[in-house]
Amino acid sequence: MNRDISLSLFLRSKRVIPGGVNSPVRAFKSVNDTPFYVQRGKGAYLFDEDGNKYLDYVMSWGAIILGHAHDGIIDEIKDALMNGTSFGACHRYELELAEMIVDAFPSIDMVRLTNSGTEATMSAIRLARGWTGRNGIIKFRGCYHGHVDSLLVKAGSGMATFSIPDSKGIPEDLVRHTFIADFNNIDSVYDIVKKEKHIACIIMEPIMGNMGVILPDEDFLLHVASICREYGIILIFDEVITGFRVTYGGAQHIYGITPDITCLGKIIGGGFPIGAIGGKAEIMEALAPVGGVYQAGTLSGNPIAVRAGLYVLDYLKNNRDIYEKMDYFGKRLKDAAIDMAGRYGIPYVINQTTGMWTGFFSYRDVMDYTSAMDSDRLLYERFFKSMLEEGIYFAPSPFEAAFLSHQHGENELNATIEAFERAFKGLKNP
Repeated sequence: MNRDISLSLFLRSKRVIPGGVNSPVRAFKSVNDTPFYVQRGKGAYLFDEDGNKYLDYVMSWGAIILGHAHDGIIDEIKDALMNGTSFGACHRYELELAEMIVDAFPSIDMVRLTNSGTEATMSAIRLARGWTGRNGIIKFRGCYHGHVDSLLVKAGSGMATFSIPDSKGIPEDLVRHTFIADFNNIDSVYDIVKKEKHIACIIMEPIMGNMGVILPDEDFLLHVASICREYGIILIFDEVITGFRVTYGGAQHIYGITPDITCLGKIIGGGFPIGAIGGKAEIMEALAPVGGVYQAGTLSGNPIAVRAGLYVLDYLKNNRDIYEKMDYFGKRLKDAAIDMAGRYGIPYVINQTTGMWTGFFSYRDVMDYTSAMDSDRLLYERFFKSMLEEGIYFAPSPFEAAFLSHQHGENELNATIEAFERAFKGLKNP
């Protein structure tokens, strides 16, 4: 597969953009490759500057659920553009999106829109600290919640493939308020809260997506919620990835948990930059201009992003069989891939839930940060490159989720299974 034009664009980019990319994982450094440059997307596919076509399982890192350049969204955006691109003032569509989110989440009484998931988690932590009067934070090893200073400690996503565990430029005095627990290990949470008396919040992905997909053990989330109630700690669910992807609403519906604050993003913007924090009214009203916790943003509630999000949420609300379709696709792919791995003697396990999954090259189940990090990165690199040559695009990192859209159908499933067969055969016979 020729990618000469993409390579030339990457070399040009490196002269004017740090590393040539605007988000580290896009550099393909984790798989010792160079990126292709997207020209356009349509449905379940991306097309690059070299004329290559890729079946897309990254889907803008989960933000796209109806497919690239969905006709309905395009029409909605065209109409919205005629009225202006940004107001910096109140408008009815931000209200309507907030109402849809509140309607979809019993745990949410009020919503504040932001410009990204990172802004949402940053604001949620400030709100939790302001509400409780405490400074401590508990996060889970391998969970990534955006590039917020106090959260870049044992982070997942692109950080998991760096040679150093955390980012430089973060003051030790700030990080000392962040405590690390282990996902699916409730004792690690208890140990912290019993020792530290100033914990303001626990922030977590209810289904991990930034260390690859890792599902919570039975009752783990319930136990975390119980600890929060017992110790007066704010429970923050980061559902930037899982919100409206695993079901209409989020993972908290599946597991029957009511967090105090929920962070959203990705799908609620229909492919445009957006984020949101929502929660109980008494907590949310601690935000300015009602309360003393300050948060603001010029482009928050951007009319284009909000209109796109409204279209997507309305579509999902009225076509909930999309979730059944994605789950069916994921389970069939999982069964086929695991069967192939067994036949070819490849160490491979898949963690899968509606609309997202991760394949780990491992002999054992992956249930936490340690077992994820023990998976074979070199095998993933070979697999990634083989699949890319087949025109199948997975994340250029072993510690990310693969995502489905409404446009992934039977043809895409069959093509993927056939590509898996050739890739696994190649892994057995290098």
